[in-house]
Amino acid sequence: MEISHRNLTQQLVHELGKAILQGKYSENKLPSEADIAKEYDISRTATREAIKMLTAKGLISSRPRQGIKVQDIKHWNLFDSDVLRWVLLGKPDLYMLRHFLDVRLAIEPAAASLAARYASDDEIIKIETSLSKLKFEGSGYDDTHQADIDFHKSILFASNNPFFIQLQTFVETALKVNLHFTKRADAVSEKEYQEHVDIFNCIKAGDEQGAFDTAAKTTKLTISLVNERIAALERINKT
Repeated sequence: MEISHRNLTQQLVHELGKAILQGKYSENKLPSEADIAKEYDISRTATREAIKMLTAKGLISSRPRQGIKVQDIKHWNLFDSDVLRWVLLGKPDLYMLRHFLDVRLAIEPAAASLAARYASDDEIIKIETSLSKLKFEGSGYDDTHQADIDFHKSILFASNNPFFIQLQTFVETALKVNLHFTKRADAVSEKEYQEHVDIFNCIKAGDEQGAFDTAAKTTKLTISLVNERIAALERINKT
């Protein structure tokens, strides 16, 4: 097991969580606590604590005489920062991408509308700074994708809704999963940049409905494209 700043229990949680999301356990069943302790050269006490932590995150269930089993994804705490990190390290598929997009569609337009109502001058400046960086990177400089992430996260923060603010890690992961499928290495296009400008202009003008509609527009289009890819994949699998 790789050396880390984490204590032994935290490191084992990370290793097992990553392995679960990568589908490394056949029949969705983990080895026994004794076998895990032996494999990772760690004490049974630390192993037991790691199993409890993964159970709390919803990834596994551990019961006497039933062993340790991977839970269905509907039981996972997908807003947990560790679980989101493991999603990126694992094998997110098109269905996972669509799940992320569906939640983004529920979150981000509402957050943009709230930002149009409640954002302070400093928060408007922060959104504009991210937008300016996105334009600068649109010329081929720096990390375009991080600028895009910062833009969306700054809108969540400007909503002044504590629930939306705490979803910043979720939205960041969703954007990275999207990049995983598009495999983009280039800067944003002029059209994409303009879509971001439209969202910002509505927020700055205090146009709540406009902010909602413009923030929803691109995500809806992406969902349509993903649905088309899923439908094509399912047609292939049926043949």
